[in-house]
Amino acid sequence: MFKILKAEQLSANVYMKVVHAPRVAKTCEPGQFIIVRLDETAERIPLTICDYDREAGTVTIVFQPIGVSTSKMVDLKEGDFFLDFVGPLGRPSELVTDDFEEVKKKRVVFIAGGVGTAPVYPQAKWLHDHGIECDIIVGARTKDLLILEEEMSKVGNLHLCTDDGSYGFHGVGTAMLEKLVSEGRQYDLCVAIGPMIMMKFACLTTKKLGIPTIVSMNPIMVDGTGMCGACRVLVGDEVKFACVDGPEFDGHLIDFDQAMKRAAMYKTEEGRRLLKYQEGDTHHGGCGNCGGDK
Repeated sequence: MFKILKAEQLSANVYMKVVHAPRVAKTCEPGQFIIVRLDETAERIPLTICDYDREAGTVTIVFQPIGVSTSKMVDLKEGDFFLDFVGPLGRPSELVTDDFEEVKKKRVVFIAGGVGTAPVYPQAKWLHDHGIECDIIVGARTKDLLILEEEMSKVGNLHLCTDDGSYGFHGVGTAMLEKLVSEGRQYDLCVAIGPMIMMKFACLTTKKLGIPTIVSMNPIMVDGTGMCGACRVLVGDEVKFACVDGPEFDGHLIDFDQAMKRAAMYKTEEGRRLLKYQEGDTHHGGCGNCGGDK
């Protein structure tokens, strides 16, 4: 059992849990993920690590309730437990694994969208802790959906964006990147993490600007161990699996259209389960669309 030491709501639909998991905290690195399970009947949920404290033995996860299991996770409070908290899994960020002398020479920019801000944070923090400066672009639809602003401001040059102009730069993260480049900023690497469509357009922009780009394919992971094949992704002419070969890949080689189609395959079934969970015995499938009446 893994005790929750802190539970917090970061925005309207994003939640944070700080979990006591000493063995995971001891060896995890930025870019890796864990799998949580609430109880014996619950799903396995892969979540990228947001932060860790080796001395305190804690790992921080951030999530957005989408289906039944993540909706149940919202209700877990300080003092509650996860049955399973497995990790670290996946490959660490190349910023951590590449030759440090080469990494020091790179000018890195991060583009984070929505809940994708969480996995960007440990990478930016790692650079900061090793004396490497970086720029961080964090975007959301509106001010109330921005998360980790204070934490991000401490580890890099933070540029906030909102689609509606309610806070920071009025526009999407890629527009902010183009603005920075037009002002004379030069980058050797971009790390873009967020919704699939956001990463696709980030890669289209960075390809035009000639900036090598890394993305995280965590959004399409299901099983987390390479067994189910749900996170199959085409990287160039190679078939990869996000959970064992990634989750981070060269964004300019990803077939995003195929990846988004694969992710959409699970929406209908998960939607049915969520409605049944929310509506209980009152859910009878009368809409004729969800199949709950069959």
